[in-house]
Amino acid sequence: MTNYSQLSRLDLNLLISLDALITERSVTRAAERLHLSQPALSASLGRLRSHFGDPILARRGNAYELTPFALRLAEHTTTALEAARRVFESQATWEPAESEREFLIYGSDYGFSTIGRAVSELAAERAPGVRFRFMLHNPLVVEDAANRLRSVDGMVIPHGFLNGLPYQDLWRDGWVAVVSSSNDAVGTQITMDNIAELPWVMTYQSRSAFTSAQRQIQQLGIEPRVDVVVESFLSLPHFVAGTQRIGLIQSALAPFALQLDGVRILPLPFDATPLVNALWWHPVHDRDSEHEWMRGLFKEAADVVAASAAKGAN
Repeated sequence: MTNYSQLSRLDLNLLISLDALITERSVTRAAERLHLSQPALSASLGRLRSHFGDPILARRGNAYELTPFALRLAEHTTTALEAARRVFESQATWEPAESEREFLIYGSDYGFSTIGRAVSELAAERAPGVRFRFMLHNPLVVEDAANRLRSVDGMVIPHGFLNGLPYQDLWRDGWVAVVSSSNDAVGTQITMDNIAELPWVMTYQSRSAFTSAQRQIQQLGIEPRVDVVVESFLSLPHFVAGTQRIGLIQSALAPFALQLDGVRILPLPFDATPLVNALWWHPVHDRDSEHEWMRGLFKEAADVVAASAAKGAN
């Protein structure tokens, strides 16, 4: 029997039931979520148990827990549902101004506060019904990007982390240091001795999650003394203010950092490799006219961000 023959024998509504059961971990709550009777959802759970040969939900005391197998299914279920939704929301002819499509984009708070904000403003002018959902990535998402991007529309991330996927360059950016105004160890300029001796706030410090400037510091023979690791560029200045710490942020975020009293922005004492920010996507979206429209929006928004950055630098 072919895979297609097996699939034709399945009730794909069971996928919706499975997702609700995995999310709610309760037949009662899952039934309420789907506006079904409890017996109806119990019947679906019975069919799922029979199909998979696994109980899916197992009683532990007075509550139910997902089985190890169900936990493994959780991510695949979400991806499959999202893919099915996209199939049936697609239209032969698409008018942005009349659409209510939602585009899903992974990225960091840096990407969202710069290009994401500009994209949302352009979309609001031209397609008021179109919505963007910006979702924070993490090291696991980035490492599994080839699979994750099948079920979302893109990821905003600089070059150096992904390869083998289509991309569109957006804008270039640099790095600056953030120090506290009360940090008397740093004068009007930050020095390499400061970098080597003072404590640091780092973002995404792991084997697969790092910034290019962090990596350069190590390549210069300095292993920074890290006090704090925070997976947010926008919140980093809060961990610097009132301390002896140093942090690194992208130049485009300097105006955001300076909104916080008690911090200074200083240039780095070495030539930091510039960031080339890009929008990445899965090849399955290449010929999607709606996706092409979205990519054009990102390109326009990148010009806005670049122009704003150039203005701020002058």
